Amino acid sequence: MTSLSFVIPAFNEEPNVAEALRRASAVMQTLNLDYEIILVNDGSRDRTGEIAKSMVGKIPNLRVVENNPNRGYGGALKAGFYAASKDWIAFGPSDNQFDFHQLRDLMAQTSAYDIVTGYRANDADPFMRRVNRWGWNWLVQILFGYMTRDIDCGFKVFRREILQHVTLNSDGAMVDTELLAGAQARGYKIVEVPLKHLPRTAGSPTGANVKVILRAFRDLVQFRSRLSQELADEKKRIEPATQR
Repeated sequence: MTSLSFVIPAFNEEPNVAEALRRASAVMQTLNLDYEIILVNDGSRDRTGEIAKSMVGKIPNLRVVENNPNRGYGGALKAGFYAASKDWIAFGPSDNQFDFHQLRDLMAQTSAYDIVTGYRANDADPFMRRVNRWGWNWLVQILFGYMTRDIDCGFKVFRREILQHVTLNSDGAMVDTELLAGAQARGYKIVEVPLKHLPRTAGSPTGANVKVILRAFRDLVQFRSRLSQELADEKKRIEPATQR
């Protein structure tokens, strides 16, 4: 790996965003590679964006992307991905529930794999969020096969070139499944790495509300149908070329 974009989505993370940026910067400065940090302020209603923009120039290679209005978790990630300019993209949450120094553990696998995804070795979230997560992972594995035990773990690294072949449509929680399932179906290699999960100490999570869950299930059904059609269309385009 010679260059890396670190994308950090943030929605109403005023108490956390400055520390998240400091932690990201601390690890990125030790990696001896060309890098950028991209903070995506996803239409926050608090001072998240203001704080992030005040740190431009103080945090090396920091850029702030604004989503206005709020586009959701997937929409925030996509905005960061498409703003990224480096060969690899890492992304991690702004809630400080992961130790960004474990980016090194993810990067250690990039010589042999195209996507390195973390999984929460110890899930520090409340009980109902853990139950919801278990059910979602089970359903994704039924529909798409095994990719990782923790599909929505928000700390991953992947080759940016994958975005040229995998279309991300979801603005919600389905975006991780789109990325991994779309990449695996096209032959990209995935590996998972255990990560320490820390309890949230400030701010409020948004991923477990009923609206977000229902949208994710709707997107999952639509994506399964779309992926099958995409693969069929790609096969049709490839076959005439191989027959010539």
